[in-house]
Amino acid sequence: MSNFVHPCLLQLLPLLFFVLVLLFCASCQSASVDLNPEDKASLLLFRSWIQDPVHGLSTWLGSNCTNWTGLVCQNHSGQVISINLRNVNLSGYIHPNLCNLLFLETLVLSENGFTGQIPLCFGRLQNLKTLDLSHNRFGGVVPDSLMRLRQLKELTLNGNHDLGGVVPWWVGNFSTNLEILDLGFNSFHGTIPESLFYCKSLKYLDLGNNYLSGDLHDFFQPLVFLNLSSNSLSGTLPCFSASIRSLGVLNLARNSIVGGIPTCIASLEELTHLNLSFNHLNYAISPRLVFSEKLLALDLSFNDLSGPLPTKIAETTEKSGLVLLDLSHNCFSGGIPLKITELKSLQALFLSHNLLTGEIPARIGNLTYLQVIDLSRNSLSGSIPLNIVGCFQLLALVLNNNNLSGQIQPELDALDSLKVLDISNNGISGEIPLTLAGCKSLEIVDFSSNNLSGNLNDAITKWSNLRYLSLARNKFSGSLPSWLFTFEEIQMMDFSGNKFSGFIPDGNFNISLEFNNGDVRRLPAEPFLAIRNIEIKISVLVVDNSELSFNYHLSSTAGIDLSDNLLHGEIPHGLFGLQGLEYLNLSYNFLDGQVPSLEKMQRLRALDLSHNSLSGQIPGNISRLKELVLVNFSYNSLSGFVPQKEGYGRFPGAFAGNPDLCVESPRVKCDSGSLPTVPAKSFEETEGPISVWIFCISAFVSFYFCVVTLFCSTRARSYLLQTKV
Repeated sequence: MSNFVHPCLLQLLPLLFFVLVLLFCASCQSASVDLNPEDKASLLLFRSWIQDPVHGLSTWLGSNCTNWTGLVCQNHSGQVISINLRNVNLSGYIHPNLCNLLFLETLVLSENGFTGQIPLCFGRLQNLKTLDLSHNRFGGVVPDSLMRLRQLKELTLNGNHDLGGVVPWWVGNFSTNLEILDLGFNSFHGTIPESLFYCKSLKYLDLGNNYLSGDLHDFFQPLVFLNLSSNSLSGTLPCFSASIRSLGVLNLARNSIVGGIPTCIASLEELTHLNLSFNHLNYAISPRLVFSEKLLALDLSFNDLSGPLPTKIAETTEKSGLVLLDLSHNCFSGGIPLKITELKSLQALFLSHNLLTGEIPARIGNLTYLQVIDLSRNSLSGSIPLNIVGCFQLLALVLNNNNLSGQIQPELDALDSLKVLDISNNGISGEIPLTLAGCKSLEIVDFSSNNLSGNLNDAITKWSNLRYLSLARNKFSGSLPSWLFTFEEIQMMDFSGNKFSGFIPDGNFNISLEFNNGDVRRLPAEPFLAIRNIEIKISVLVVDNSELSFNYHLSSTAGIDLSDNLLHGEIPHGLFGLQGLEYLNLSYNFLDGQVPSLEKMQRLRALDLSHNSLSGQIPGNISRLKELVLVNFSYNSLSGFVPQKEGYGRFPGAFAGNPDLCVESPRVKCDSGSLPTVPAKSFEETEGPISVWIFCISAFVSFYFCVVTLFCSTRARSYLLQTKV
């Protein structure tokens, strides 16, 4: 019965369909708005002045406003009331006729390539409520004509690096409707205009990344967002009392603010993001400085704060609380308080570069949302707590430069999302557990400067995304495995300062994408030590109330370091065929044979083969290896003649300790006749008839002088005469 349809309804269906078609056509017709002819002419002139390589304005044809990209028109008059051409890849100058659109309320030209100065005629657009010219190439100063825009609610000019001068004095009182003012990432200098501190309608203020100076003052309006970061502001922190129930984001990072952190800052009830990093804040943090559970990100890094870490820095609930806590690069001392392990929502914990002592709390494993732990460069002791595997979402574990001991626990394989593992410069011993094969996401592994031992096991081969691997300065031994150069993403491997023996494996060197990238990158010349050092910059950003964006930057050359081991045998020729290799150190081994050709190593910046037993000739002309800043062939058994034109003259001292090698220079001329130019050639093959005669004459003269010298010596003559035949 439920599927039964009355016959009358069936007869009405065609009629209903016809009515629906009529309604649809009527709506389509009503949506069609004829563009005002004068506005159309002005827009076409605007288009004629700009470049549109991707044809983003190809729809600007005909008179139907709804077909024109980015336009909104009034239904009856056809007057243009909104232009939104954000990120359409436009460039060029703005035609003054655009200012004839007197009914315009919204003008958005952001994320394009417009140049020149902001047109003075924009002051005629007195109905304008939104003006967004951000992320273009406008220069000069903000024209005073904009003060006539009394209806303006939003003025966004950020990201125009050549736009500067002083911030206009009128910017805080020209419009009683102004809510958003964004002048960040420009070149403004001078002090913040006093009018901005009293603009009652203002809610969002961004003056970050400029050259503003002067003392930081309090604001007397209820702001929601305040960014003054990356300027040269000084003075002490105000309380922002007028914003106690409104301010959500406060960013004063990278200024010159001094003094302590006043406890009144914790009274900001709606605060979700507080960044005071890179200032000169000092003194201890008061125990009364406790933020509400609404605070998501707290960054106090790179200051001079001292005393113990706060036992309680923010309230927390099961569903809310701190996501990011960064207290790194300060002078905090004492242990890590257990209260930190109660911040259940925490996803990133940075306590590095302090004076912390004691052990890592075992309860840290209770922070199940943690993605980043950085406790490096402190004086922490004890072992890595086994409970840390409770942080099963961990992406980065950085514990380097402490006093940690014990062994690498096999259970760490539970951290199968781990990308960065750095436990270098500690006292950790034992072997690399085979179970670490389960950490298949690893990209950065630094075990250097510990007491680790044993052979290299196959667990490492499971780290298929490996970009950086350092086992330097440990006690590893045995032969280097055949899989050593089989990582596609590898950028740097450092096995120096161990007891590896045997040959360098002559495997497939063509697997690594980085080692084989022959595109020459123009890099600044750096000292040798700077080439060896790496820096891992981990950054996190709270993008939502519960989400964190993790990123890291690996600052390292593409290199291989096998120095200071017990390796012997010849250098594999494939190693010198890596076009992308920038750094190669095989020094302090027992390698022999000849040095392979360098001609394919176009990106090579540093080569150290010193303190081996290499023999034969130096490789040929290296003058076209423009990136090369260091070469060291010293203390080998190299021989022959290195002409000045070979290009080695810019590396003084590179050939010391090779007595059979002559390096030509403006002050030193080598006797090419007495030095073989090609190794393993016989005397007859390298010398002509004239050279043979010269040799015979010099031999006769030498013999004559020896005899004369002997007989001129009284002692030698008497000895020879008294000897019995």
